[in-house]
Amino acid sequence: MIHPTAIIHPGANIDPTVEVGPYAVIGENVSIDAGTWVGPHTVIEGWTEIGAENRIYQFASVGADPQDLKFAGEKSYLKIGDRNRIREFVTIHRGTEDGGGITRIANDCLLMAYAHVAHDCNLGSHVILANAATLAGHCEVDDYAILGGLSAVHQFTRIGCHVMISGGSMVAQDISPYCIAQGDRAEISGINLVGLKRRGFSEQALAQIKQVYKVVFRQNLRLNEAIEKLDGFDDLTAEAKVFVDFIRNSQRGIAR
Repeated sequence: MIHPTAIIHPGANIDPTVEVGPYAVIGENVSIDAGTWVGPHTVIEGWTEIGAENRIYQFASVGADPQDLKFAGEKSYLKIGDRNRIREFVTIHRGTEDGGGITRIANDCLLMAYAHVAHDCNLGSHVILANAATLAGHCEVDDYAILGGLSAVHQFTRIGCHVMISGGSMVAQDISPYCIAQGDRAEISGINLVGLKRRGFSEQALAQIKQVYKVVFRQNLRLNEAIEKLDGFDDLTAEAKVFVDFIRNSQRGIAR
């Protein structure tokens, strides 16, 4: 299961079912769980934990030092869940002390070729980063978000669940759940209705998401006025509450 040209530190914790391709390099503090495949010329280093049934393609760099001038070699981590696909030349960096020390990727994500996940980012499950999509440090990407090719996200920015960001977009503010964003700087252009219907959202949930969307983006209200109006709504579905809570808790400000 391990090619004879692969270099694996004897201190690494590699499940016997892991397959490692030619010329791969795996460092001392790496842990890889059952059924994961590591392609040729891949480098996995640092305090990196990788779950089960992941596929890491050739020339990926996983767990390298963060690209942060404040980083001074302190112990920091990268934790990757299960069934993720990490394609060619993807780069994923460990966390920093200032950011909590951990970069996290949950389950069932697809990181296409040349995508970059910087230090202290936190990705939910079923996230897709298309080719060369880039996350700066401390970004948070919620479940089922999709970032188009060549898009870039500013540090400390949050991307809500079920968001679609168009290719080439430059994202400088938080993107609210269920929305489509595009442009430089990215602005909201609508609701991701196609994605929500594909994922089985009920008609009631869709109706309330549309209602919240209109209050925030179509009634020319200040953000605090929109939140005050939304607080008066009764019996919001769980999906609509996610939308409202995201807006209320935004630290960077939401794209309008």
